Amino acid sequence: MSYSGYTPTIGIECHVQLKTKTKLFAAADNDATYKEPNTTVSPLCFGLPGVLPVLNAEAVQLAIRAGIALNAEIPELSRFERKHYFYPDLPLGYQITQLAEPIIGHGSVCLALPDGTKHVVRIHHAHLEADAGKLTHPAGKDYSLVDLNRAGTPLIEIVSEPDMHSPAEAKTYAQELYLLMTYADVTNGDLYNGNMRFDINVSVSKTDDLGTRTETKNLNSFRSVEKAAEYEIHRQIELLEAGQVVTQETRGWSDEKQITCSQRSKENAHDYRYFPDADLPPVRLTKEQVEKVRVEMPTLPDEYRQLYSELGLDSTVVSGLLGSRNSRQASTLIKRLYETAGKTTARRVALWFAMIPADEALLSRVEENATPLEDNAFIELSDMVEKNELNSSAAKDVFMMMLETSQSPRDIATEKNLIQVSDEGAIAAIVAEVLADPSAAAAIADIKTGNDKAIGFLVGQVMKRSAGKANPALAQKLIREQI
Repeated sequence: MSYSGYTPTIGIECHVQLKTKTKLFAAADNDATYKEPNTTVSPLCFGLPGVLPVLNAEAVQLAIRAGIALNAEIPELSRFERKHYFYPDLPLGYQITQLAEPIIGHGSVCLALPDGTKHVVRIHHAHLEADAGKLTHPAGKDYSLVDLNRAGTPLIEIVSEPDMHSPAEAKTYAQELYLLMTYADVTNGDLYNGNMRFDINVSVSKTDDLGTRTETKNLNSFRSVEKAAEYEIHRQIELLEAGQVVTQETRGWSDEKQITCSQRSKENAHDYRYFPDADLPPVRLTKEQVEKVRVEMPTLPDEYRQLYSELGLDSTVVSGLLGSRNSRQASTLIKRLYETAGKTTARRVALWFAMIPADEALLSRVEENATPLEDNAFIELSDMVEKNELNSSAAKDVFMMMLETSQSPRDIATEKNLIQVSDEGAIAAIVAEVLADPSAAAAIADIKTGNDKAIGFLVGQVMKRSAGKANPALAQKLIREQI
C-alpha cells in the first residue's frame, strides 16, 4: 500500500488476563464474567488501609509459560513497582506493576503474512501487573459507576518493538499473539470480555527517524487493530501534508464510526512517579523452575502447523483450523488421533472441524454440551466413511450432530437413516431397474459413444430410487458392468 512516501511504524502493547482462580495479590475470585458489580472483590481491591498484597504463585507460573511461548528470556530476578495515578477505578491510588526489572525479557514472534512472506516482531519485554477496575457511564445520567470486580486481576503486558509497518502486519501479529497465549493455556482468550486487549502505537515518517506517535487503547478484536492502525496512519499523514503536527496523545477507537478520537495527552513514565513496592519482595526464579515449566508446555501453534502440513492440508484450511473458536481443543484432538488412529482419520477429522460454520448458536450448544465426545467416536465415524457406510455429505451431517448431542455416530446415522447400502446384489437390482427405464436410453447411448459424463445421470437415478442410501461408487461400477 502506498502512503505518499511516508513509512508507518507500529508497536503493540497487549494486556493478557491470566486464567488463575484468584487475583494477583488477593484471594478474591478472578472470574468476574457476568457477575454482579463489586462481588468478586477483597479489602485490597477497595484499597482499605493495613491490607497487604500476597503474590499469587500460579500467576508467576503462567507468566513463565507465556515467556517461553514468546521465545523470551526469563530473568532470575524481577521486582514490583507502584505506578501512581488517581482515578475512581483505582482506590489504592497506584497500580502494582513492573518497570525496571520485568518477569519476561526480550523475545520474538514470527509472523506468516497474508502475502506468504515471513516477518519477525521483536518483543521488548512483558511485565506482570494488577488490573484496575472499570467505570461505566449510564446513558442520560450525570454520574459514573465504579465496578471493582476486575481490580487486581493478574495481567501480563506484552510490549513489542516498533517492528510493524502496515495494518496487515499489526493484525497478523495480534492474531499470532492470541494463538500463542491461548495455546500456551495462560488465558481463556475471550476477546469480548477483555481477556486480551491491544493498545497500538502508530507513527509515520519520511526519514529514518520515527515520527510522533499516538496510542489507541483497548482494542478487543483483530479487525479493530487493523482498522484503527489504518485510520491513524491516514489521519497523521493528512495532518503532516497540511503543514500541521501530530500530537503525542492517547486516543480511543469508535467501532461504530470507524475512527480514532482524542482522549488525553500521553503521559511519560516520570508522570506516574514509579518507585519500588515496599510490601512485595523480589521474585526469584531458579533455572530448574523455568525448565520444569518448559518441559510441561502445551503444544504451540507452530507444532500444529507442522502436523497439519504432514496431513496435507492447505494453508487456508490450516488458518481456519487455528483461528476458529475452540481451536486448541480441536487441534489437541487431531494430534491424538494422528498418534493413535493414523493419518487418514486425523485428516478427515481436521477437515470436518475446518468446515464448521461460524454459527454462534451452534457453537454455544457445543460448548454447553455436558458430555464430551470420546476419541473413539471420531475414529468410528472415520471408519464408517472408510467402509463406505456413509458418504462424505452424510458424514459431515453426522459430525455436526455428534458435536451437538454427543450421541455415537452409528446411533445418529441409524436414527437419521443415513447408512448407505453397499450390498452389491441389492444395488445391482436397482441398477437393472434404472437401465430398463426408457428415460435412461439417451444416457446409455451417450456412454456407449464415449460421453462418460452421462453416467452421472444414471448414478443419480440409482441414488433417487435407493432414497440416497446406495453407495454411489459401487452404483457406477455396476452401471458400467451392466451396460
